[in-house]
Amino acid sequence: MSTTDTDAAPSPLDRLPVSILTGFLGSGKTTLLKALLAHPGMDRVAVIVNEFGEIGLDHSLIETVDEDTVLLNSGCLCCTVRGDLLDTLKSLYKRRAKGEVAPFDRIVIETTGLADPAPILHTMMSDGFLVTRFTLDGVIAVVDTVNAPWQFDQQFESVKQVAVADRIVLTKTDLSDDAATAAVEARITAINPAAPVRRVVNGAVEPSMLFDAGLYNPMTKSTDVQRWLKEEAYRDTEGHVYHRPGEDGHGRGHEHDEPEYDEHGHHGHHHHDVNRHDDHIRAFCLTFDEPFPWNKIAPALDMLVQTHGLNLLRMKGVLNIAEVDHPVVVHAVQHLFHPPAKLDAWPDDDRRSKLVIIARDLEKDAFERIINSYLALEFA
Repeated sequence: MSTTDTDAAPSPLDRLPVSILTGFLGSGKTTLLKALLAHPGMDRVAVIVNEFGEIGLDHSLIETVDEDTVLLNSGCLCCTVRGDLLDTLKSLYKRRAKGEVAPFDRIVIETTGLADPAPILHTMMSDGFLVTRFTLDGVIAVVDTVNAPWQFDQQFESVKQVAVADRIVLTKTDLSDDAATAAVEARITAINPAAPVRRVVNGAVEPSMLFDAGLYNPMTKSTDVQRWLKEEAYRDTEGHVYHRPGEDGHGRGHEHDEPEYDEHGHHGHHHHDVNRHDDHIRAFCLTFDEPFPWNKIAPALDMLVQTHGLNLLRMKGVLNIAEVDHPVVVHAVQHLFHPPAKLDAWPDDDRRSKLVIIARDLEKDAFERIINSYLALEFA
């Protein structure tokens, strides 16, 4: 049976990159998105939003409108979520293949009204149609500098957005003094050491600073494991979390703690909140010198996600598998694994297996114990 363009799956390097734009309420996602839509480098991008009205489109920029699609003069295509995100992505892909919409080379999903990006990541990683036609480029998290201190303390969703992000945009820095901004950046780095942080005012940022964070490099049409994994970012931060001066290693403030921020970002005089969410986040890298037998590492990773999935916020890895000559890439968000991918070649002479992990209330040695216990098993 012959296949059409909408049925045939492209090669991994030709799959459409998808970026997820997330951020807490009032963080500045709309401002950032509007600025990106006006950028000439976004002329072949499709943006999926909940409602056109939420991004405040200037109707003088709209060239064509139908029920759920808007084409801007810049060439950027906007599409609303109709029903289910999965249905919207499938429909948009098929309409592109049939020439029913303007051509695009990238998709940005804006998570207005959805604080937790994990469900979208799960959709992108689990559906067979999407996995074979799209590639997850990365998560862009927008953080409000003024309100981040109390949001991180009180709203775990805001911490989770930062933890799973590949790029972080720090907004409203013009409304915050240097010390407060630096404190927010320090907390972000402790949560997610590998994600670059960009200070942005009024959404002004080059798209190239936010996109192309995935495993596949669209410029060279090749894999870029070092850029995707960034294991070197974890070397000086493993097992450590950000604490204000005067705190002990368990996140409990001493009698002379620095003043805490109030809900407006101003200094107050109350004690540090011992339940601060980012105090529970750990970021670390596991390195293994010897190749893994697949029948041992596969169940070990399955056990990790089954027993600790809720708190395993994100895991990326490149594995040396004894049975194959090429590296195998793994990627998990909470309880869900993306299908493993075998790369064409190792990126360099380093053949060690590496896993970079961001987890909540889980220490590095807990992961090592589970993996080592499976490696020690003997099979008949």
